[in-house]
Amino acid sequence: MRSSILAPAPPTVAIEIAARRVTVAAVSGSTGRAAVTAFATEPLPAEAVTPALTGTNIADVAGVAAALRRALDRAGLRSAHKAALVVPDTVARVSLLPFQQLPANASEVDQIVRWQVKKATPFPLEEAQVSHFEVHADGTARTLAAVVARRDVLAQYEAVASAVGIHAGLVDLASFNVMNALLSSGGDAGLGDALVLCLAAEATTLAILRGRDLMFYRHRGVVDEEPLSALVHQTTMYHEDRLGGERFSHVWLCGASFAGGAADARREIADRLGLSAETVDVRSAAAMRDRIDATPGTLDALAAPIGVLLRDRRAA
Repeated sequence: MRSSILAPAPPTVAIEIAARRVTVAAVSGSTGRAAVTAFATEPLPAEAVTPALTGTNIADVAGVAAALRRALDRAGLRSAHKAALVVPDTVARVSLLPFQQLPANASEVDQIVRWQVKKATPFPLEEAQVSHFEVHADGTARTLAAVVARRDVLAQYEAVASAVGIHAGLVDLASFNVMNALLSSGGDAGLGDALVLCLAAEATTLAILRGRDLMFYRHRGVVDEEPLSALVHQTTMYHEDRLGGERFSHVWLCGASFAGGAADARREIADRLGLSAETVDVRSAAAMRDRIDATPGTLDALAAPIGVLLRDRRAA
């Protein structure tokens, strides 16, 4: 999934800054022969990172940077000077935009996308970073995912990396790279429709993959007070009514060990869909060194950072 808010050359190290933790990871080799060579995660105080579309997300940059420095030291990555930076889904607004046809000129496509997202963006686009990528094509009809985030919000996350001497050469959302990890691990096997749930302390992201195509994307904050069962039900109805889907082939769950209520989440999914939720396990795409224990928390923490690194190895 070639998504990115900011993206120059492929990185070799990834950093994720989430609401209650920072994670660092590194991968060697290409997809199919990759290995996770370094990993560490450090907890953060509850209010250290408060993901939001606008305003202050990181009030104490030095404190979060200190946690990142500890993670880098533990992972043996203190000499890194460049990394991919994975940020919470909550910092951006994602829209899936269907078009019957699009101009061949890239600048014209950019203008069309900006015009489409302008109406739903609660701040001036002049203050935003806007990116887009194709997620589905059917003949001349194409669907683009448009991602809009305030530059000053992204700058807060980049400032944490800068404080430890690392340039964030690529900035992207967590859920997109959980899906990248899934697809790199063969999660599209059989080309069936799959439901992907990314749980975080502050929000839930739900997506529907049809093979490698992103057909549906929804992000809901916990302040909306909708239980997971209601979100899964609504998404399932959309899948059946709007996408002509039947039974999901897989349900993939990531982040439950950090968001809390993992057992409840799995039970709600099983009760509603009659399917067991499967863990997004990067080991199918990247072997892990013996010193890295594949606990549920480790697999949840690794999914997005390894996803962004494997994505760039496929695309490079």
